[in-house]
Amino acid sequence: MDKRIMGRLGREVSVVGLGTWQLGADWGQVEEKDALAVLDAAAEEGVTFFDTADVYGDGRSERVIGRWTKENPGAGVFTATKMGRRAEQLPEHYTAANFRAWTDRSRQNLGVDRLDLVQLHCPPSAVIESDAVFDALDALVESGSVAAYGVSVETCEQALEAIARPGTATVQIIFNAFRLKPLDQVLPAAEAAGVGIIARVPLASGLLSGRYRHDTVFAADDHRSYNRHGEAFDQGETFAGVDYDTGVEAAAEFSALAAPGTTPAQTALRWIIQQPGVSTVIPGARSTEQARANARAAAVPALPEATLSAVRALYDRRIRDQVHHRW
Repeated sequence: MDKRIMGRLGREVSVVGLGTWQLGADWGQVEEKDALAVLDAAAEEGVTFFDTADVYGDGRSERVIGRWTKENPGAGVFTATKMGRRAEQLPEHYTAANFRAWTDRSRQNLGVDRLDLVQLHCPPSAVIESDAVFDALDALVESGSVAAYGVSVETCEQALEAIARPGTATVQIIFNAFRLKPLDQVLPAAEAAGVGIIARVPLASGLLSGRYRHDTVFAADDHRSYNRHGEAFDQGETFAGVDYDTGVEAAAEFSALAAPGTTPAQTALRWIIQQPGVSTVIPGARSTEQARANARAAAVPALPEATLSAVRALYDRRIRDQVHHRW
């Protein structure tokens, strides 16, 4: 597994990480033994970066990772968590006192004295624009309870605001073959500033795997059922904001770009990996087979220029009008 230094963190992480939203909630139920097996499989394939959040299963994802880490001492895995969505998304809730309480809970869940990385979890723009918020984040680092902080964002404008903050170590943003806008300014700005980029929703909630059809049915407790129009949280988190039927048709075209012996999902991940400025990509997995296949995208040869051009043309023709102006 190739590794990269994550910007200002100065820490080496695998180019393919593991997103663990699926192991907590909102993707259907995953038993703890199965969640632990997914972590095992990812680590065995060379993954050294786990991404979680304090609200994934109300801390369940963090606790599973904490148990796994305890059972695998010396594994060398870097764990990033998030905070801020345990309260209503109002700027007045982003206080130093709440930050301490939230990070204390995450430290307990993960079984560590110091968090490797804590990220603001898609806060309102006013939070990212607040000097007091970043002063409070700096204080967390100075206290020793957090090694570094970053911001998970919904929009490119929020990403650029976060990158401009001198203490921001990472920015996490939705970036995939159906969401190309970060290529315009965000990735170049992050690379210039030494800010790590964590690419999330890399498969557009599974669309880019090419496995879904117009009549595919998702479980009632799966966000791909209940959040298609932003009913529960930002619409962009579900299918990257693309209309489902449009996405299914576009994904069929994308699948045709996969090289022989390579799955569409691996092609989608490889596309992200080779974009300048990306530190790591964090596909989720609900099975060991998915975890292993995703990790092996790191070994896929670089995509040729013809494939890169075809991805851009597909985006411009089918996707751009739906998402480019929104996020």
